[in-house]
Formats: sequence, C-alpha cells, structure tokens
Amino acid sequence: MSRIGRSPIHMPDGVSAQVEGNVITIKGPLGTLSQEFSDVSISIENNTITLTRKNDQNEVKAKHGLYRALIANMVKGVKEGFSRNLQIKGVGYKVNKQGNKLVLNLGYSHPIEVVEPEGIKIECPTATDIKISGIDKQKVGQLASNIRDLRPVEPYHGYGVRYDDEVVIRKQGKTAGKGKK
Repeated sequence: MSRIGRSPIHMPDGVSAQVEGNVITIKGPLGTLSQEFSDVSISIENNTITLTRKNDQNEVKAKHGLYRALIANMVKGVKEGFSRNLQIKGVGYKVNKQGNKLVLNLGYSHPIEVVEPEGIKIECPTATDIKISGIDKQKVGQLASNIRDLRPVEPYHGYGVRYDDEVVIRKQGKTAGKGKK
C-alpha cells in the first residue's frame, strides 16, 4: 500500500476544497488551483483530505501517491506559495526586468527575452539574481528549469545560470609544462 497516499492532508485555516466529479478545486488566500484525478476517491472531512484507491493494480497504486502529493502541493501553494531562486555567474552576464519580460544577457550575440507566464511572478533583486514565485509548484519549477537551460553551468569556470542551492563540481584545468624535464 502506498505510504504517501495513505497519509491525510490537513488544510490550514483559510483553505477550502471541493470535489466535483473527477476534479478537485483548492481555494486559498493566494488563489485557486484545480486538478483532475482518476482511479482514486477523495473525501473531505473536518479540514482533512483523504484519498483511497479503487483497486490494487500497480498503476493505481502509483496514482494514489501521485495525486496525494499533487493535492498537498496545491494546498501549500494556495496558502504559502512556492519560489525558486537562480543565480547568474559569468563575465558580463546580467539580467533585468522590462515590463513583463525578463531580459537575460548570457554571453550570446543577442539578449534573450523570457515572457512572464500568467500566475508566475519574476523578480530581479540584483543584476545577477532571479526570483521566480507562484502558487503552482509545477509551473514555478518548469520556468526555473527553462531559464537554467538557456546557459547551463560549465564545469571549468562555473559560468552560467544555476539554482541558488546547486552545488557545481568544478573540474581541474590543464596543467601545461608539469612533469617535463
């Protein structure tokens, strides 16, 4: 039995849930999120969401834990929100915000523009930091990943776009002239 799927989801104050057919809607102070589900049944009692699966097939067991995790992220998102921080390192690399566009100078011959999606907020506290926040964990993480992929970190100098908590393993450069006599 799924250990994740069995644990109930406690809704904090100000968060409400509603199930209509096979769609669950979570409302909170920051917004509203909906998720379609199948092969599980959802019950809401005393500010607690409980998921039970309909049979014991492997695919249904996997969905049990998946939907529980998605709903728990929705509850946290509408109450607190999610954020992801990126850092840019490199000579001449910088970022700034122009309206609803993020303009990145990453050493290419042209600046790269990223349009701010609906429901996501992008901030640039400094010229080398990016903060992405929103209520949908999947959208926040995907946008951060897309921006990171514009200039992956190179291992010799550490130039590129990285997560603020990412550890980059640096490679040793060439050592010319050593060992020859």
